[in-house]
Amino acid sequence: MTKEIIGYFDKDKIIDTQSTNSGEAIYFDNSSKALEIIRHSCAHLMAQAIKALYPEVKFFVGPVIEDGFYYDFRVSSKISEEDLARIEKKMKEFAEAKLPIEKYQIQKSEAKAKFANDDLKQEVLLRIPEGDVGIYRQGEFEDLCRGPHLPNTKFLKFFKLIRVAGAYLGGDEKREMLTRIYGTAFADKESLKEYLHILEEGKKRDHRKLGTELKLFTFDDDIGGGLPIWLSNGARLRSKLEQMLFKIHRLRGYEPVRGPELLKAKAWQISGHYENYKENMYFTQIDEQEYGIKPMNCVGHIKIYQSDIRSYRDLPLKFFEYGVVHRHEKSGVLHGLFRVREFTQDDAHIFCMPSQIKEQVLEILAFVDKLMKLFDFSYEMEISTKPSKAIGDDEIWDTATKALKEALDEQGLNYGIDEGGGAFYGPKIDIKITDALKRKWQCGTIQVDFNLPQRFELEYTDSDNLKKQPVMLHRAILGSFERFIGILTEHCGGEFPFFIAPVQVGIVPINEKHLNYAKQIQKSLLELNIDSEIYAKDESLSKKIRNAEKQKLPMILVLGDEEVAKKSVALRDRREKKQSNLSLDDFIALVKEKISEVHF
Repeated sequence: MTKEIIGYFDKDKIIDTQSTNSGEAIYFDNSSKALEIIRHSCAHLMAQAIKALYPEVKFFVGPVIEDGFYYDFRVSSKISEEDLARIEKKMKEFAEAKLPIEKYQIQKSEAKAKFANDDLKQEVLLRIPEGDVGIYRQGEFEDLCRGPHLPNTKFLKFFKLIRVAGAYLGGDEKREMLTRIYGTAFADKESLKEYLHILEEGKKRDHRKLGTELKLFTFDDDIGGGLPIWLSNGARLRSKLEQMLFKIHRLRGYEPVRGPELLKAKAWQISGHYENYKENMYFTQIDEQEYGIKPMNCVGHIKIYQSDIRSYRDLPLKFFEYGVVHRHEKSGVLHGLFRVREFTQDDAHIFCMPSQIKEQVLEILAFVDKLMKLFDFSYEMEISTKPSKAIGDDEIWDTATKALKEALDEQGLNYGIDEGGGAFYGPKIDIKITDALKRKWQCGTIQVDFNLPQRFELEYTDSDNLKKQPVMLHRAILGSFERFIGILTEHCGGEFPFFIAPVQVGIVPINEKHLNYAKQIQKSLLELNIDSEIYAKDESLSKKIRNAEKQKLPMILVLGDEEVAKKSVALRDRREKKQSNLSLDDFIALVKEKISEVHF
């Protein structure tokens, strides 16, 4: 791979590539710093190609995102997926032309005059502070941009346009819909090829597709967007997950609780949600008073804490709830189970003394580790610090952030820092899991909160008989059942682990006279909390087996005269990829063993 210097990095900031006098060199490779420049430059290359093919086009913004880039623009022609190849071809022409990429700066007032006839550029300028404005030029194309970019289009060889979508101007649903094209770029051919392979595999594993095929969930426009409907198979899967986690929580000293889904607005004003989170909530009027549907479970748990007098001997006090919450999401960002308006959190809140923070955080991390290993997820952690929109003074935030860092440092655990990424009431540790396709997902979180206990005047009596304020730890491991199930579905391609598979055993009687034996087995399995389905339609044996296999069932039993006579089963184990004949008692023992393998 080319190891040419494309820019410099200094004081946590990428300097323009045309500055060559200070900082750490950025090489043309797949490091995060280099990819940001490569992809930003490729976004402009795409815009240049679109401008050449659709001269009347007007551009809004074209930022880099986690795995690529996009550009929003207005065009009179309809652009479809079929047009992407033509745009790519034009991009390659401009890349091979080895066009210099140059930056120049003008005053914002000059930029307004320069783009006086371009309403989208005027929209961009509204978001830029007064002073100098950067413009990048390559060939006949130029656009507002702070950069940095590559010095020449010749570097841009390994890119791919991914898809066409719609996007509201500035993300505002009340404004016009622009066209958006997503793309990606890498420093070498192999990395691009691997990414595209993962993308294709991701399409096969898409949880929305598998959710339909496996009859897990559905959505209905008559009910509303972002409101999943759980079908029997999906409800079984959820229930198994919930039951397993319920037992694990109880063994770890958590007490089950349940708060209301609707609270007076006054409670949300005290908590700070009304001021800092109102745009994400749903409100209604009852008896001429304003109420808010909960977007989080913390206020309900606070009220449960306040329902009794608390002593230091009671702490840590751990409450958990499968809390249904509602958050206002714009229709454009709704995405299967990944982004919904109603979801259920595996939520918990720990009320403890400041001296107990570290041990509680470490206990939660041990919980996370065992649960992620159970589902074969690797994971990493990131500490998120105080955001610009927050409650509480800096001293409280510093104390809370330090407690999280000390807990991780003590165990020698690696973590990143997300400056300004904390919740509005406290810093947090985010758990980011990596799936089978090497994609990263943010799921669990641990948040240290001194602010809400202060706002609600929580207290406990300490050993010196004085009233003290507890610390509140907000904790979710899966994040939400909906999102986690979506991630898990794609992670395992619908081949769910035996212990939570919605249907664990498919029972295939060869003909009607074997049906009673099939029902006996089904009943025996249900007593063990193992779900099965009998394939008894008047179809050929091969079709029955094929239908069961399409549902990705872990085990399939075929029952004929011999199995009925001997009280045995012909087992097809999909996970082990083998077939065997064994007695019914041995089969029951086998499934019991599989269930017992899951323990904490």
